[in-house]
Amino acid sequence: MKRFITFLFLPFLLSLSLLGNPKVVFAASGGRIGGSNFQSPSIPSTRGYGGGGRYNGGYQRSLRGNGIGFPFILPIFGFGGAGIFGFLILMAISGVLANALKGSISQSPSPSSTPLQNVPQKNDQITMAQIQIGLLASAKQIQEDLRGLALSAETNTSEGLVSVLKDSTLALLRQPELWVYANTESGSVPFSAAESTFNKLSLTERSKLQAEITSNYDGKINTFKDSDSLSMSSDSLNEYIACTIIVACKKAITFDPNIDCERLISALTNLGSLSSSELIALEIIWQPEGEGESLSSEKMLTTYPNLKHL
Repeated sequence: MKRFITFLFLPFLLSLSLLGNPKVVFAASGGRIGGSNFQSPSIPSTRGYGGGGRYNGGYQRSLRGNGIGFPFILPIFGFGGAGIFGFLILMAISGVLANALKGSISQSPSPSSTPLQNVPQKNDQITMAQIQIGLLASAKQIQEDLRGLALSAETNTSEGLVSVLKDSTLALLRQPELWVYANTESGSVPFSAAESTFNKLSLTERSKLQAEITSNYDGKINTFKDSDSLSMSSDSLNEYIACTIIVACKKAITFDPNIDCERLISALTNLGSLSSSELIALEIIWQPEGEGESLSSEKMLTTYPNLKHL
């Protein structure tokens, strides 16, 4: 069994060594909008589940009987950039797989019961989708639209999050002539790993900001004025604007890694059409946001190395 576990995790360790330790680059201050509603599966109160932890024995039924029937599909994403997005999804799947193996060895499952309708179960697949766009700095209206949403949207309700997603994708779709760079990635993970995977993807993108000047997450609105950015010359040129959309949803979504304008329109439309019953979590991050800040081409491509020229 030890040899099997070693063989299982070897590809992931090799991937980690290939990715190395990427240098964190703080391009500029930014803003964020979003929220999440990872409703936990309903678990019967029986001895076999021992405390009802999110990962405790969640895959035991799948491991019994007809071999190892792991209920997941591999992530689908662009391999060209060896992005951290795909790596985090692979690591999430490996973590669930390890827990499943551990649970199958340690104990036997209790009799099953009928799951509640419309409640995600631990073996349900949750899609993680991410779209990143680099726009010309003249797309000031998009910054204003996102800032306005951050100051007024109800991000603590499913309906409010859907409204934010629709308005944001629509704002981007209205100015395709300003798109210069883009990247789309998607994959799926088991529900039991969805929240932690989404949080890691969110933190990865948020860490690229020097500060969050405008934010609205789960109904909490915060504004902050960066004294450093305010002291900069008002003649500073915002060469580019970077916008990232991260979504966790119940609907299966795949993106073509060969991105172009038509495929980007399709990707934005697919995300913007999600319903409140399909959308689980949303994170929209943009930069720059501080007054007088600039985001040069070099800064943007260093901060977002997976962007591809359209």
